[in-house]
Amino acid sequence: MWPQLKNYLVYFITGGFFTVLIVALEENGSRLLSGFATLIPVFTLVAYIFIGESRGGGAVGQHAWFVLIGTIVSWIPYMLVVAYLAPKWGPRYAIVAGLLAFFVLAAIYLAIVSHYRLFGET
Repeated sequence: MWPQLKNYLVYFITGGFFTVLIVALEENGSRLLSGFATLIPVFTLVAYIFIGESRGGGAVGQHAWFVLIGTIVSWIPYMLVVAYLAPKWGPRYAIVAGLLAFFVLAAIYLAIVSHYRLFGET
């Protein structure tokens, strides 16, 4: 139990550190660095290290394909909605609309993955 808790603590600290870094850079006028920090795949980096240790390279490969296609299907439309609506509606409403689009598309994607047992899904 303790090793697993230690892993969760590493995930939490890593995610929190990068979130604070991104916001601090943006607030201080460093949009280029803030954007770069946002592009770093922190969550998948940490997750893939631990998935690789516990389940091996095959699991990491399948997960990477799952996430890559899921990103195209749901995350890119989310970003497009936010980018388009934020100047018109303000950031909060744009983010809500983007998340709505994201969750609808992600649910459809997950249903297809589950139905066709893609990416090693059992």
